[in-house]
Amino acid sequence: MTALGSKTGLAGAGTPPRKRLSSRMRWMIIWLAFVGLSINYLDRSSLSVALPFMGEDFKLSATQQGLIFAAFFWAYDFCQLAAGWYVDKVGPRRSFTLAALWWSIFTMATAFARGFWSLFAARFLLGIGESPAPSTSAKVVATWFPVRERAFATSIWDSGSRVGAVIALPIVTLVVSLMSWHGVFIIIGALGIIWAAVWWKVYRDPDKHPGISPEELAYIQEGGARSANSDDDGAAKLPWRALFKYRTILAMMFGFFCLNSAIYFFITFFPSYLVKERGFDLLKLGFFGAIPGICAVLAGWLGGYLADRAVGNGHSVNKVRKTAIAGGLAGGSVIMFAAMVPEAWMALALLSIAYSSLTVAATGIWSLPADVAPSSRHVGSIGGLQNFASNLAGIFTPIIIGLLVDATGSFIAPLAVIGCIALLGAVNYVFFLGRVEPLKVDGSQSVPSS
Repeated sequence: MTALGSKTGLAGAGTPPRKRLSSRMRWMIIWLAFVGLSINYLDRSSLSVALPFMGEDFKLSATQQGLIFAAFFWAYDFCQLAAGWYVDKVGPRRSFTLAALWWSIFTMATAFARGFWSLFAARFLLGIGESPAPSTSAKVVATWFPVRERAFATSIWDSGSRVGAVIALPIVTLVVSLMSWHGVFIIIGALGIIWAAVWWKVYRDPDKHPGISPEELAYIQEGGARSANSDDDGAAKLPWRALFKYRTILAMMFGFFCLNSAIYFFITFFPSYLVKERGFDLLKLGFFGAIPGICAVLAGWLGGYLADRAVGNGHSVNKVRKTAIAGGLAGGSVIMFAAMVPEAWMALALLSIAYSSLTVAATGIWSLPADVAPSSRHVGSIGGLQNFASNLAGIFTPIIIGLLVDATGSFIAPLAVIGCIALLGAVNYVFFLGRVEPLKVDGSQSVPSS
């Protein structure tokens, strides 16, 4: 085990006690990343909210809608493999800026779609631009935060995905009612361009940032943050392709697939479910439809905070991460009962519990790349690998939901399948993940016995 591994190991023992610092630049950086992820998910969620009200221009079956939703993930997912490597190569400043400019341009292009194929193309190109965002955010946490603050920092940027989806409901419905669906994509695309300019202006790595104090920099570095300065040379040279040899990486990939199989229901068919299955009109959709997402944001922050408290109190990172992830996936499985209850408020309550639990699991899952990376040069790559596998769910889940809804006329069957997959994910993290610690690298690059 490298010296770095001893710092970022099981209990955060190398983390210095909390003290009052003369600057808190790390929190400004992570909240700025949160805004970026919020805009990112606002862009990708806007179509799912607007689509039920685009009937005058588009005559699409549920299966066609599923294909359009999946188009985003075909591009987004298969770009993940290169995106993680790209983030490690060029750094968060450049990767996030260029990604935001790209996705904003093609969000605006959605306003000019005129049929199935033009919508399909716009979503596909949007997926390419959004692919570096999660791995970049994971890299920012690994670079800017000590081990004892890693889960809460992760919960902040990851909650941007929930906030983006939540604010999509009132924002899109308001713009549609006041203007048209075309204006939705122009406005939120412009927000992304503004954010890209701010990120480029503000972001630097800790050792190069003019706004950080020497005390905060020392606190970050001594607390186990991942940086090139503390990397072991042998671990840093591990080839990207060698990561596939580790059971830990394969389990992370499969488990995240299970999580996203449930989460992407909320990003794709959730508004259509409320409109078609529960009879929500535009006003109800914009108000009540935001409840599960709001609950998920708060649960994610609380889960991250409690995880950091547990690590700071001496509990092993291994135990804390597995408890949050497996417990969250098990709680998320209650999504299977939402379509079976007779009243809309019951369905919203179950969906809120499910989404909140899944968000707690996601906080733990997105902490793993920094926890297990053999060096700082692998954090983005590992994030990209697990996000690639997770977003296969984005390809298949919308299509399967659409097909099952068309075949059965309800959401009971698709939500039952999603709930069972969530339980399978919980089993995977408990029994197949191995220990949560930096991957061991030797001269032969053999597979560890984790």
